[in-house]
Amino acid sequence: MPGVGTGSPSGSIGGVLPPILPEDVEVPTGDVVYADVRWYLDGRSGRDAYERGHLPGAVFVDLDTVLAAHGEPAIAGRHPFPSPEDLAAALGSLGIGDDTTVLAYDDSGGGTAGRLVWMLRITGRSAALLDGGIRWRNLPLETGPSPQRTPRLLSAVAWPEERFVTADEIAAAAAAGGPVLDARSPERFEGRNETIDRLAGHIPGARNAPWAGALDPTGRFLTVSDQRRRLEQAIDGDPSGTICYCGSGVSACANLLALEQIGVDDARLYVASWSGWSSDSDRRVAVGPAAPDR
Repeated sequence: MPGVGTGSPSGSIGGVLPPILPEDVEVPTGDVVYADVRWYLDGRSGRDAYERGHLPGAVFVDLDTVLAAHGEPAIAGRHPFPSPEDLAAALGSLGIGDDTTVLAYDDSGGGTAGRLVWMLRITGRSAALLDGGIRWRNLPLETGPSPQRTPRLLSAVAWPEERFVTADEIAAAAAAGGPVLDARSPERFEGRNETIDRLAGHIPGARNAPWAGALDPTGRFLTVSDQRRRLEQAIDGDPSGTICYCGSGVSACANLLALEQIGVDDARLYVASWSGWSSDSDRRVAVGPAAPDR
């Protein structure tokens, strides 16, 4: 479970913004910060990609140093949540304050930027994912390092415990046939191609809903009706209360935003995800496709 902090959310989850901001919707006015959250599982540098070209005025938000804690045991996963205090300090240093609206993007359609957006929305902040990512409105890109914005005060807000589950809780939910979705590719879910984590496979009882399936062929989020159909088919039922996980609690956030897109406001995250589960020798592992009759 992520650490707790101080302060209180400012308004409803996500403020008045939808979780996914279409290109044809007017951008909010006032204190708005564009956040580039590019990161690559293959080890390429997100910062280098940012400096080669980013949306005008965007700041670079590093997944490893800003959106994750460090020095945690292996069973906490590769990207455990930072403390609320550490996150607030890091984002504040980038010029993000209590009244800032954050519009985040990456170049994958939301596989990494979704983490920042979900973090902010569940703590009552105004944040949304730019649909279309770095291709947002085909704006001309800027090059060079992240701008030096004036630091702002961002209050530390406790992580809402009801939005997270422990390893024991996800194990019980999956075993009971509850809605548990693994956001990784079918190859990793089924254990056919695992090059990242210690073991191959998935949590017994989980179902596979690759996060990239939330996108259409243009790399934008599906319509609400198509998104609902996708998630209901993956779960074989009502997606309310869905628990999401992935490799390290990052790309699962794209599925969490897709669930919010269709009106599900109680979906939860297993932060340690497969990287944490597979590091615990006491945990059972399943391989192959999800059982169709569970």
